[in-house]
This record gives sequence, C-alpha cells and structure tokens, in this order.
Amino acid sequence: MSLPGHQGPHIPAGGVPEPVSLLALPFMTDFRAVIFDIGGVVMGSPFVAIAAYERKLGLPKDYLNCSIVERGADGAWQRFERGQLPLLPFYEQFSRDLSDTVNGNIWYKRYCTRRGIECPVLPSSLAVDGRELFGSMIRESGSYDPHILRAIRRIRGGTCMLLDVLAAQNVLAAAGRHRIIALTNNFARTSTENPIPQSELEFLGWDREGATPSSLRGLFDDFCDSSELGARKPERRFYQMALDRNGIRPQQAVFLDDIGINLKAAKDLGMETIHVPIGGTLSAAQQLEAKLGIDLTGRPFEEEATMAKL
Repeated sequence: MSLPGHQGPHIPAGGVPEPVSLLALPFMTDFRAVIFDIGGVVMGSPFVAIAAYERKLGLPKDYLNCSIVERGADGAWQRFERGQLPLLPFYEQFSRDLSDTVNGNIWYKRYCTRRGIECPVLPSSLAVDGRELFGSMIRESGSYDPHILRAIRRIRGGTCMLLDVLAAQNVLAAAGRHRIIALTNNFARTSTENPIPQSELEFLGWDREGATPSSLRGLFDDFCDSSELGARKPERRFYQMALDRNGIRPQQAVFLDDIGINLKAAKDLGMETIHVPIGGTLSAAQQLEAKLGIDLTGRPFEEEATMAKL
C-alpha cells in the first residue's frame, strides 16, 4: 500500500538512504499497527552466527541455512520454534538434521541451480554440534539494534516530530496512535515436564529472565511468540493470530522482517512489508518513517540522548 503523493526515502546507487524531509512526511495514515520480527530486526541477527559456523566447518555460504529451511515443518528447528520439542532433544535432533549431507547436498545443489551459481565442492560427511551452533546464535542476537529501538520508542510516543516547528504550523504528530506488535519465531516456552537444566540456562544466558527478557516484551503492546502460540512464520495462521488478537486488518499493518519468505507471506495476506537486511536497519527505519509520518531516525532529542540503555 503506497501513500498518495509520497515515494519514500530516496536510496542512491551507494545504498545509503538520504534523510527524509520531515515536513514532506504525511501526518495521517491508514496504518494502525507496526509488526516487528525480533532476531535480525529488533535484536542482532542469528544468521551472522550461522555464517561464522559455516566458515568454521569450511562449508559454502548458506549450506546450513538451506538444510534448516528444506527440512520443512517436521525439522528440529521448526518443531522447536512451535514449542513442540524440548531443548535437550532439540540439540540432538538439530545436530542430526544439519549433519545429514545426503539430503543437505541435494538441497544445496538445488539452491545453486535456482541462483544460477556454480555449485562448489560439497562435504561427504559432517558433524554439526547443534548445541554449540544454537548457543552462538543466541549470543549473536542478544543485543538491541539502536535504529529499530529508537524507532519503537518514538512510535510509542516518547518523542514526536519537531514539536516546535509542527506546533507553529498547527500540525499534530502521529506518535502514539499505532499498536506495536512483536511477531517472532521463538523458543521461550518451557514446561514442568521438561525443565531446562541450570547449566544450560547459564550457557544460553537464560538464567535470569529466560529466553525473552521482560525488558524486551515491555517494548510491545502484544508479543506473539511462536513457541507459545504453536504456529510460526511463514504459516499464514500465525500472522492472522497477531492481527485478530489486536483487532487489526492486514491492510492496517506494516511488517518488518529479515527473511524473504516471511515477508512474502505477510504481503500475500495484505500487509505492507519492509525488508530488513543485515546492516540495513537504518534504511528500514527510514522506510517505516515515510510510511507512518513520524520522525524515527532524526537527531536524538535531549531526553533520548540521556535515556538509559535497556
């Protein structure tokens, strides 16, 4: 959905978006909600850890990613994110899934064919340590992205657009009028039947607040967790759950994610989407700024500059 008369931020050949002119932004939009992915958007990207692990094992780029995705709904990763597989059995099955070079090589050859690239030499055997890989993914995604964090705070209404200038022009800022929703493939669900050993909680950094700290949940009006709801992206019903819980139609939501298939599912449902590539959070925040008509990326206000970090 495009805003009439607004083309969004100009992105020159170098890939760095030019600042959006605040007075050119639309001040009233039809959007009522912004839906954020967590890992790779609000927090660091676990794909960085996967890429590092691939390099460590001498694997071609995206080899392990292909294996994770191609396993489909019954893969260890997918079942874990739906809350259907406890942590320790997940480690074992995740290791087994990713060490399967018979299927892994078939899937990667197809991946190369789709991309029109020459397939490199592939491994004849592989010993992936699922626990080690998962732990590195958790640590890599343990820090907030500053651009997205600022955007969330400004959407919530902590600061508005150049208030003095706008007040002089009798224009009201739109901050605070949008629902802020998290839609995340997560693994927070635990049960008394399958308690996580203290040593594992410490290994993953979950010993204080678990997989999802209260400070993270507190950023959102609603936190839709795949392991709690039993569905995951890109399953259509997971998106619909988030919409229904918040009384939002698809056309009223902007969705930010770092994975193409997740964005496609949202777009097919009718949502406005923004891709957030690794290293591209500022550009994504500027695109969101243009859609909402709120200053999300401008110079920090005094209260933001002194605001304590989460």
